[in-house]
Amino acid sequence: MPASVEELPLAKALTAGLRAAMATDERVILMGEDIGTLGGVFRITEGLQAEFGKKRVLDTPLAESGIIGTAVGLAMRGYRPVCEIQFDGFIYPGFDQITSQLAKMTNRTSGTVPMPVVIRVPYGGHIGAVEHHQESPEAYFVHTAGLRVVSPSTPNDAYWMIQEAIASDDPVMFFEPKSRYWPKGPVDFSASAVPLHSTRVVRTGTDVTLIAHGAMVSTLLQAAQVAADEGVSVEVLDLRSLSPIDFGPIISSVEKTGRLIVCQEAPGFVSVGSEIAATVAERAFFSLQSPVLRVSGFDTPYPSSKIESFYLPDADRVLEAIDRSLAY
Repeated sequence: MPASVEELPLAKALTAGLRAAMATDERVILMGEDIGTLGGVFRITEGLQAEFGKKRVLDTPLAESGIIGTAVGLAMRGYRPVCEIQFDGFIYPGFDQITSQLAKMTNRTSGTVPMPVVIRVPYGGHIGAVEHHQESPEAYFVHTAGLRVVSPSTPNDAYWMIQEAIASDDPVMFFEPKSRYWPKGPVDFSASAVPLHSTRVVRTGTDVTLIAHGAMVSTLLQAAQVAADEGVSVEVLDLRSLSPIDFGPIISSVEKTGRLIVCQEAPGFVSVGSEIAATVAERAFFSLQSPVLRVSGFDTPYPSSKIESFYLPDADRVLEAIDRSLAY
């Protein structure tokens, strides 16, 4: 048995979560390219094939549509497949299977056929990768009815959220911020899981609310500390679930601070940040002391690695938005 609390990188917290889910339920099957002997590009499944066998940790052909299509069939036969997409930009060959079949099967059968499928997607930038190896495609799937979409930002959340996703009878898109794979953080193996679709307050404040998901949460915490040194009290929220969104803590925070800045790596146009901004304007308009502001990637494809630092939001861009919000 592991210690009740252990310092782990997010990658190994995911490994531990997958191991726990597989040990609990023999219907859990892992599928993906090079996930067996190699343990996946990011080594998330390292050691699991040796532990559970080749029938439960399957190396697949390089065919994302085939991986997802096979997972749909396995789910219909009572299995709980977990598919790894090697990189975010490789998900598009499986897009039709995800949005036309996986997301709609339960509704198409009036609820009689559940789809307990998890699709793990390493996403986002900050790793200096080439084209198709660092993108933020989460908005496509958030827009698709029938899919749950989540993204952990800490090792502890990664450990618990992957198990909750696997236990769900609905399909879950599980977006893993690849730039956060290796920084360590505490994992409490004895704690109870926080509900999968809940927004978490990670830093309390009174002057302005910042909200993000995945890798951007750590960027917000950096900005919040700099702002605090300058006398500005910043509240930071971790979205965790992108669909459905838990708006309760967001609205409560905005009612307290009167200001909201939504941050994301993805382009800002028609995005998760857009939806949050619109909903807060509808539900908390009379609490707002300034417009809701968005800090995001630019509305262009992810650039080459040499200039990605200019594209991706950083603490300076967040601090500039804080200054603009407070200036109203």
